[in-house]
Amino acid sequence: MPSALAERADHVLGGSAIGFPAGSGKKTDWPLQTVVTPLLGGNREMMAEAWLSDVVCLSGEFEGIRWRCAGPLLFGVIELDEADFAGQAGSSPLQEASAEAYRRIFTLLDAQQRPHLWRVWNYLSDINMETAGLERYRQFNIGRQDSFLEFSRGATGNVPAACALGVAGGPLSIAFMAGIHPAVPVENPRQVSAYNYPSEYGPRSPIFSRAVLAYLPAQEVLFISGTASIVGHQTVHPGDLAGQCRESLANIAAVLAEANRLACSDTFVMSELSFRVYIRHATDFLPARNILLPLIGTDVEIVFVQADICRHDLLIEIEAFALHFLGNR
Repeated sequence: MPSALAERADHVLGGSAIGFPAGSGKKTDWPLQTVVTPLLGGNREMMAEAWLSDVVCLSGEFEGIRWRCAGPLLFGVIELDEADFAGQAGSSPLQEASAEAYRRIFTLLDAQQRPHLWRVWNYLSDINMETAGLERYRQFNIGRQDSFLEFSRGATGNVPAACALGVAGGPLSIAFMAGIHPAVPVENPRQVSAYNYPSEYGPRSPIFSRAVLAYLPAQEVLFISGTASIVGHQTVHPGDLAGQCRESLANIAAVLAEANRLACSDTFVMSELSFRVYIRHATDFLPARNILLPLIGTDVEIVFVQADICRHDLLIEIEAFALHFLGNR
């Protein structure tokens, strides 16, 4: 644990550790999502990210979810082993695990009176592999939607920002942030909303907004979902890393423009975003970095991670966030 966090442990809402963290079996005092997958570039084995609160956090555990809340905000992490969920007729262990994870999340959020999901980070193994006659990402989408509908959460419109990435192994891991008040969904005019994708992408559509604007006291937070080289609902530039990098940034620029139309704070700009870039093939790291940095700025906060993207023909996915103080617009 970094000493700066150790000194403020009661103020850490939660966080993530990506890479190969030393002593990863050691528990933190706060909910921590551990994603075991390679970091790309530099000499770091592990990257840690933490969300800090001005006030002391309240902690709890509920049916495998470790959570903390502070003021209007709650952060939690759940990990489920698919092996514990025997597939029923017409479903799979992953589908059942996904549905159960979201059931527990919604039950917790309702009990804590913070019912509105703002941002969700989903990681699952072998996301593009086909089992039981269906790609695993599509199995995950069925389970997720089942629980959204079961708990009367709409599957369209006001849904959270989210990502879903594939890693080499491990449990289904979901981290989430939720609040008392709903976030404002932001869509991309260049793309069909993910929840309206046609059935060629699976029997159930993904459930996420392209971004959301969420509000804390005196603060506005922009969460941009995992963004890839998709125009309309179709992948563009298949097999072309440079084309996919540029198209992904074009989509982020479009999301920023729409977010700024809705925002209450100063204008959000590309150069202030904190980025996480997922790259399917480690050998694409240097070319991707060399394409992206001149376009977004060399001084930005950016982390490159090896992970599988939700479509087999996508080579890269980019997510981001930024925080503004209110009252300056």
